[in-house]
Amino acid sequence: MEPLNGIHHISAITADATKNLLFYTGVMGMRLVKKTVNQDNPSVYHLFYADEDGSPGADLTFFEYPGLVRGRAGAGMIHRIGLRVASDRALDFWAKRLADAGIESEREDGRLIFNDPEGLGFELIAQPTSDHPLVARHPEIPEDVALQGFAGVRAFERRRGASNEFLTDAVGFAPTGPDAYESRGDSRGSFYVYDASPEARGLSGAGTVHHVAWSSTMEDHVKWRYRVIESGGEPTPVIDRFYFRSIYFREPSGVLFEIATVGPGFATDEPKEHLGEKLSLPPAFEYLRAQVEASLTPLPNPRETSRVK
Repeated sequence: MEPLNGIHHISAITADATKNLLFYTGVMGMRLVKKTVNQDNPSVYHLFYADEDGSPGADLTFFEYPGLVRGRAGAGMIHRIGLRVASDRALDFWAKRLADAGIESEREDGRLIFNDPEGLGFELIAQPTSDHPLVARHPEIPEDVALQGFAGVRAFERRRGASNEFLTDAVGFAPTGPDAYESRGDSRGSFYVYDASPEARGLSGAGTVHHVAWSSTMEDHVKWRYRVIESGGEPTPVIDRFYFRSIYFREPSGVLFEIATVGPGFATDEPKEHLGEKLSLPPAFEYLRAQVEASLTPLPNPRETSRVK
């Protein structure tokens, strides 16, 4: 079996798809690569932001639940998402750009730490890596300072060390330090780090992470499911999400994991140059199009908006 190739995607929750779209495509310079629905609840938007190609490793997604109260990360939840940038100069660029957008940030040891407008935690990390930069085009963001894909995630653990054996045996993570691990495959890697949980109980809501997905080859996907079972996990059956296949399970500290396949990909049902411009529905949901389109808030086309400017 090939090792998991780092993070495939991260899915979070928003209460306002329009504001979310304007922040991630406008301020953060990501590309909307798929505008679709939550396949477990088709009345809910599922927005995918990534690099120019919609690559695994750069794919940040959001479920929209309009008017949902803001959440709070606690034990068994991811509380910060790490994104790569190329240099300290890139951190300078982002500190100014975020400030111009009304977002406060804090510089710390080659990192820039901030929250999105709904409180979702991020850190931009300027550290050497062999990973290919996964960059989106944006008229205001030079390529050499743009976001380059996921570096990793930080989670709050319920009990220190509770997940160590599972992470190393079930999903093949390599320990890199106290409470720290890495998932590294043949082309990418991502860190997975635990921090001590706050006393306050976590609350799922706007501005919180729903799950983190790790990249698998199509050939090994079912094998990973059996390996998780052998290690005491309780994965779902393989679920065909059309753009990739998925299995879900919770690791012992409570964080919801997904193992997702690299492919078929987002260009399966629309041309690469027009990704995210129209509402895409997997074939199994196409019969719901009229109902879904009537219930969802129309969103602007961010590429068209930038051209108008």
